[in-house]
Amino acid sequence: MTRDFLRIVACGSVDDGKSTLIGRLLAEAGRVPDDERAALAKASVVHGTRDGDIDYALLLDGLEAEREQGITIDVAWRHLETPRRRFLIADCPGHVQYTRNMATGASVADLAIVLVDATRGLLPQTFRHTAIASMFGVRHVLLAVNKMDRVDHDRAVFDAIAGAYGEHAAKLGIASVTAIPLAAATGANVTIAATDSMPWYAGPTVLGHLESVDLEARGATLPARLPVQLVLRDGDGGRWLAGTLVSGSLRGGDTLRVEPGGVAVTVAGLRRSGMEVDVVHAGDAASVRLAEDVDAARGDVLAATAAPLAASDQFAADLLWFDDSALLPGRRYQLQSGTRLVGARVGEIKHMLDPETLQPLAARRLQANDIGEVTLALDAPIPYAPYAREPAMGSFILVDMLSRATVGAGMIRHGLRRADNIPWQALDVSREVRAALKGQRPRCVWFTGLSGAGKSTIANLVERGLVARGFHTYLLDGDNVRHGLNRDLGFTDEDRVENLRRVAHVARLMTDAGLVVLVSFISPFRAERASARALFDEGEFIEVFVDTPLAEAERRDVKGLYAKARRGELPNFTGIDSVYEAPEAPELVLDTMAESAEALAERVISLLLD
Repeated sequence: MTRDFLRIVACGSVDDGKSTLIGRLLAEAGRVPDDERAALAKASVVHGTRDGDIDYALLLDGLEAEREQGITIDVAWRHLETPRRRFLIADCPGHVQYTRNMATGASVADLAIVLVDATRGLLPQTFRHTAIASMFGVRHVLLAVNKMDRVDHDRAVFDAIAGAYGEHAAKLGIASVTAIPLAAATGANVTIAATDSMPWYAGPTVLGHLESVDLEARGATLPARLPVQLVLRDGDGGRWLAGTLVSGSLRGGDTLRVEPGGVAVTVAGLRRSGMEVDVVHAGDAASVRLAEDVDAARGDVLAATAAPLAASDQFAADLLWFDDSALLPGRRYQLQSGTRLVGARVGEIKHMLDPETLQPLAARRLQANDIGEVTLALDAPIPYAPYAREPAMGSFILVDMLSRATVGAGMIRHGLRRADNIPWQALDVSREVRAALKGQRPRCVWFTGLSGAGKSTIANLVERGLVARGFHTYLLDGDNVRHGLNRDLGFTDEDRVENLRRVAHVARLMTDAGLVVLVSFISPFRAERASARALFDEGEFIEVFVDTPLAEAERRDVKGLYAKARRGELPNFTGIDSVYEAPEAPELVLDTMAESAEALAERVISLLLD
């Protein structure tokens, strides 16, 4: 049976004719009234639900935060109504730099309209958009071969494009592709059959296909899942858990589990739009009152007892990278899954997908618009289901820790078995006990600056001064660590990220032992210094910027490294052909041009003694 509501993402390369096609559909098939359009726009883009018609969309929630920060999200949402069906159409820009916007539309789409210019054929962006549509679970494609009037309505041109695309889509698991030859500028085969110009085509028009395509209601047949977004209290003190029911349905008396953890609960009451109801369905913004007084909060998921969710902190996942800055393994991000936000790190890029050949390619990083299979390690377990089985519970976004921008969107393939086999071992002696034995507060003092800035000299003087005062310390120096622990690493950006990841965790272990740890590394990237800081409790991490101008660092160059870098003998040298990102808000700035190393070391010691 045909549903009365269809969500569409319209995509393709620049100038393939998306806006012309959509404009003609709107002009010839009618529009949704203004009040209805406004309500739909607010519901779909901000909340992801309207009376059960539009499902919750994780990406829209994540990208909405960027709108609040003034970042433009260039997706035009068009609303169309015909006697047979209502449509929500995401008109996505075709430029490569806006691939993220196509992903936004695909995240809620039932069907993709992929535009192809008949004069140009299948292009790299065609393959990329198709791969993204497949990645987000879109299994129905309308291949709109546009501008047929510019190739004299040649059937051979159409057949060649449709045949090649159909073979490609089948490899991606797209269940159905309907190819339609058209000329959006003249209206041929858009809403009226082009019997005169293309008598050889006997299939449906674009509108006819969109009105007749039969799709299952997304999420309706899946188990009940409600990610908790808010905890509310009514006038009688009743506690309600509010969120969007992403799949299934709920009724009074249903038994649920609070995930993660699996605490059993019973539905004692339901509300939708502020009114008490007997049942809520997939897509409804709902509030649930539980019969039991349990500790459930934002980020938890209410899940059907008969279909419990797994929980893990390590995953294999497919990832679409958005950001202009490359994804580097080991770099730390925040992961948002449903309403849960947790720290995450990409452990390994297993391969990158070539969207044209569909071959896996070896890769050490992902650039903007790349798709890859990666492993993820999270700070805490999250409830999940594989994306292929439950899209809402298997999707996530990655957020940059510094800029707060959404930098990637992913789909969980499966949890990693090692996450279940390596539990935390409880220890009887705590870090507080170890620190008390030493009579000191554990700290990590992180010295950062250019090569030759004086970091090691000052850190060495600080350690001497602390030991003379009875402190228990250890100095981790960048050069020394590379002789052992990090001997296998080079100086590419990827290796630098891993170098600092290892050192940060070693420093954390040393503070657990009760030590004052001094870390002297160039550590050129703000993101890695922020990741290191996140490992420590408030006030335990002290970032010290050893501020020395590049020219002075070169003048002091006793190792001759800058000279080699200038001659091209040392690639990826910080300050020459690799960037150094100075701290924006360090606890201490040491101006080596204004004071001696001894005086600067005393400033660090004084800070630690306060």
